[in-house]
Amino acid sequence: MNNNYKSHSISLLVNNKPGVLIRIALVFARRGYNIDSLVVSPAHDEHFSRMSITASGDKKTLEQIIKQLNKLVDVLHATDHTTEVVIEKELALIKVECSTEQRTEILQISEHFKCQTVDITEKTLMLQSTGNSDKLDALHTLLSKYSILEMVRTGKIIMARGDTST
Repeated sequence: MNNNYKSHSISLLVNNKPGVLIRIALVFARRGYNIDSLVVSPAHDEHFSRMSITASGDKKTLEQIIKQLNKLVDVLHATDHTTEVVIEKELALIKVECSTEQRTEILQISEHFKCQTVDITEKTLMLQSTGNSDKLDALHTLLSKYSILEMVRTGKIIMARGDTST
């Protein structure tokens, strides 16, 4: 793999209007950049939305994408946080097939990863976990030896540390 090709964490503050998301996605698509995860949520002011995008590609292309995003009318600012110290979190819900004999072992794994048990039946266990992507990947790997029935992950949310604005 090319050393310049890596995952980037990008935040955007945008006007909360219909069509903004598609225009942003098209900027990435036109440059052949893959969006790995995308989270959109209301900002503290209801007129704006916050987007957190994780995308893979080379740095030079990303710089062009950031410039193009910042030129869009409804984008207040777009920032690449890849080299910055930011708080990144993700949430996962994982439903595991779970016999009575396996329950204690799965719950021990769950406890180690500070998961919450959000649903339990005779045959299944649903866990909720939050943390960075590496933590959730490790949890997924350990639970894979059991039968994972479903898994949903939110994608990363990003916030700059301290008094720096995201």
